[in-house]
Amino acid sequence: MILSKALGREIDQRWIDWAVEMMSAGYDGTHLAILAGECEPFNQFSLQALTDKVMAELMFDYSDKARAIENYVRSRIASAFRGEVGTTAVLLELRDLHLEIGDDSPLEDLFLLACAKEDLDASGMQWYWNGATTDNIDGIIEADFRSWMSAHPSDK
Repeated sequence: MILSKALGREIDQRWIDWAVEMMSAGYDGTHLAILAGECEPFNQFSLQALTDKVMAELMFDYSDKARAIENYVRSRIASAFRGEVGTTAVLLELRDLHLEIGDDSPLEDLFLLACAKEDLDASGMQWYWNGATTDNIDGIIEADFRSWMSAHPSDK
């Protein structure tokens, strides 16, 4: 949710579900409890202010957009490496994130790689990634994921 807040996304049911999960996991806070009790229709003005308070209450910093993006990408790539989600699914998710971020996106290489993967899957040909073929695209994706993780080490 830190990335959603950093990107200024609308508050939706996922936020409410997240608040309930956080409370179930032992997190506590007045504003978190209020958020967990919200239901549709959502008033974006009041919920944006409420989620600001929830983030402050939980001491989650979303002020550094670039850091929030890096942390999110790192977590998604790590989940692919752990086998929790498919590599292609993560790559396509990161492609969509690149498009959402726009000109400031640090994910252009991952975007191009996703386009190459999609075209190779659809037609066996692609013009996005030099040297990528149906035989080697998965290895290229894994190597690029590893390279991205090395270039963006964890804050911890």
